[in-house]
Amino acid sequence: MKRRHFITLLGGAVACPVAARAQQPASIVGLVSGRSADASPRDVAAFRKGLGESGYFEGQNVAIEYRWADGRYDRLSELAAGLVERRVSVIATPGTTAAALAAKAATTTIPIVFGVGDDPVKIGLVSSLARPGGNLTGVNFFSTETVAKRLGLLHELVPKAVRITVLINPANAPQTQAMLRDIPEAARALRLQTQMLNASTSREIDTAFATIARDRADALFIAPDSLFTSRRIQLATLAARERMPTSCSNRLMAEAGLLMSYGTDTADMWRQVGVYTGQILKGAKPADPPALQLTKFELLINAQTARTIGLEVPNSIQLLADEVIE
Repeated sequence: MKRRHFITLLGGAVACPVAARAQQPASIVGLVSGRSADASPRDVAAFRKGLGESGYFEGQNVAIEYRWADGRYDRLSELAAGLVERRVSVIATPGTTAAALAAKAATTTIPIVFGVGDDPVKIGLVSSLARPGGNLTGVNFFSTETVAKRLGLLHELVPKAVRITVLINPANAPQTQAMLRDIPEAARALRLQTQMLNASTSREIDTAFATIARDRADALFIAPDSLFTSRRIQLATLAARERMPTSCSNRLMAEAGLLMSYGTDTADMWRQVGVYTGQILKGAKPADPPALQLTKFELLINAQTARTIGLEVPNSIQLLADEVIE
């Protein structure tokens, strides 16, 4: 019995590594995001679901290598280049325009599936939506186009707010340019005054709130940005301290305690990026599937936050909301 046990152990010591190598998935997907990992479990699950709809399951027939920039856009080129050196089968960049641009600069041969809030034609990712061309395709989820709508909802939610501070991240050039272009026009139409404040680090977010408190802003409009999503707890804590009404672009931030969010259902976007990634793993060429435009938007109101800052949510907004967080 002991001898048989010894042979089993010896055989396992030799055979198991070989078996493990044999079971390694043939396909490797590299996923690059400007966010932090702890900000993304719901969306990563949606990405995996999309892969599953195409017949690919992490740990079975596909491996996923995650690269998180944690709000540091200067790292994205390095992260994308590392995946190219790794010779992954597909690079997915859901939710971060700068990551898609970094991946495009890193390779002209490995397929890239993007999820971007900017017009992918205008920023040079694809030739056209119907016929992307090249090695990229993906999803446009309209984060920049919703600026005027989101500002209008904030004005309806807090009608007495006239002086609006807009928090932008200058390291995220595409989004910052869109904010600088679109916010002033939208604010003029609503007769609002706006002040732009920059923040590219946690410390700069603290500094921005000190300025907000000093200048006695009436409300805060937070630009769509991976850094701000990753620092949503910090933002919610500071906003609560200042009793500051806030508008952000995604569900995660409202769930963290910011007052309201309006934007595309990000989980749906990540799922669709997963679907396209799976189709390419099956053999589809990235030049063939059209770049999709998602039109599903959601409005969330955090009622608990509203009560904390002494704000009564108008019935009109409650009726419009897809979800009221209690």
